[in-house]
Amino acid sequence: MAQLLTEAEIQEQAKVLSGWTVEDSKKLQITRTFKDFIQAIEFVNKLVEPAESAGHHPDIEISYNKVKITLTTHDAGGLTQTDFDVAQVISQIN
Repeated sequence: MAQLLTEAEIQEQAKVLSGWTVEDSKKLQITRTFKDFIQAIEFVNKLVEPAESAGHHPDIEISYNKVKITLTTHDAGGLTQTDFDVAQVISQIN
């Protein structure tokens, strides 16, 4: 099982993630807004390959042109290095 990050490690890593927030020290979240539903779905489809490659799948909520992504390591019960690594990859996707 992946090792949970400490609060200090979480805060340090969160500093380099533009637009992401830490929720309850257990989740990383970002909401992206697009022109319309089609662009939102195209973005979600771009998440498939990196998530599969990492073996780490985000929770995704879609509301018309908004996509909310939540990362956490469920079996560890909070944030691990993998969450921040996947967040970095997602941040690069347009």
